[in-house]
Amino acid sequence: MLERIGNCRIVEEIASGGMAVVYRAVQDPLGRTVAIKALKTSAAAEENVVTRFEREAKSLANLQHENIIHVYDYHQERGAMFIVMEYVQGIDLYDLLEKCGRLPYDIAAIVAMQVARALDYVHYRGIVHRDIKPANIMLARTGGVKVMDFGIARDTNLGDLTEAGTGIGTPAYMSPEQVLGDKLDARSDIFSLGVVLYQMLTGKKPFVEDEKKSAMHKIRLEKHESARSLNPEIPRELNNIIDKCLEKQPRDRWRSAQHMVMALERFLAKHVEMNHHARLVLFLKAQGIITELEAEEYLNPAALGAGAGALQQPNMQARNVVRAGMVAHAITLGVLLLFLGLIHVAPLGATPRSSLIKEQRGFVRIDAKPWARITIDGKPAGITPLGRPLELSEGPHTITFTHDWYQPVEKKLDVTPTTAETAPTIAVDFEKQHVPLLPGKKKP
Repeated sequence: MLERIGNCRIVEEIASGGMAVVYRAVQDPLGRTVAIKALKTSAAAEENVVTRFEREAKSLANLQHENIIHVYDYHQERGAMFIVMEYVQGIDLYDLLEKCGRLPYDIAAIVAMQVARALDYVHYRGIVHRDIKPANIMLARTGGVKVMDFGIARDTNLGDLTEAGTGIGTPAYMSPEQVLGDKLDARSDIFSLGVVLYQMLTGKKPFVEDEKKSAMHKIRLEKHESARSLNPEIPRELNNIIDKCLEKQPRDRWRSAQHMVMALERFLAKHVEMNHHARLVLFLKAQGIITELEAEEYLNPAALGAGAGALQQPNMQARNVVRAGMVAHAITLGVLLLFLGLIHVAPLGATPRSSLIKEQRGFVRIDAKPWARITIDGKPAGITPLGRPLELSEGPHTITFTHDWYQPVEKKLDVTPTTAETAPTIAVDFEKQHVPLLPGKKKP
């Protein structure tokens, strides 16, 4: 085994495939744990493979999203090639399904929604992943979900290395057009994600080879068995989301990954009342993938006192998300207690004030492409994509969209009483609205 790659000290080999080996390493100057993907010598002899490896590094280096593995460096040494990337402690979805068989429907929906967010982000940049499957989806110990392995992704900015009529990908997760070798767009990834969601909920793939027909034949020509027939616990709304993903014709599927995200958000708003990262952490603890002490650290680091410093620090972004969720629940609890108090002290015959409280609040969905930092009335409200609609007081508000490359965009909004399901959407597309670049910036 290699001992060093550039400024990284190799610790151990953690995975090996047909064309690459993955190592866990420590980047000495920073003391940062990283993963290094090394192209095997046998694969490096093929020019097409080498080009794909280089393109994977370039494509990933330009992607900065919480649901995508980050690339730190690309290194060449003595004819060998290495991608230095983010190291995520956790378990990939393939191993999780091997361990659990199938997942609770809320967990499956949370995982699918985070993958759909990653796909929406890359599709906007002209990238089709082409290999969405459980082995390429990582569940971090801190409750996040990461999409990995862009080795066969098609980047429209770099051209396509695949000849027309050639199917590329993992057969059981291919879309019908992928099986035929047709030109693919974002809706092919949506089909593949539908296969993954089906498998998470039922423990089985929707299209399986048998003695008479191949999986690819069934993908092209046969209707899948309803997920609810295999697992009656699946809510009908979630079953409908799967069915729309698995339509044979791309035009009949979700128009974009963002539309799928919104459908999953609506579903989760009815079925999951806690922070999504926290829900995944609790599930991983229940499966024995993380310890109770680790779960407590991720969910409530302050509870460990001075001893917390001796443990490995969890991802700070996940901590902040969990804290924000706990604060939101505390506020909700406070409103409920106030509501109960008003009913208790109200004189007999008085009109209940519950309707008055509801009329003073409203919801709004906020989106931005490619992304934006959001402030509402001068107060930070997060970075898009936001997990769910924001609740605001009734009346006028000012929403400011800030991006590192563009001039800030300000939107005025008059909030009226709405529910999370009927919330209006305020969106900004920096390029389509011709927002000027900031001085000294080049178009990303």
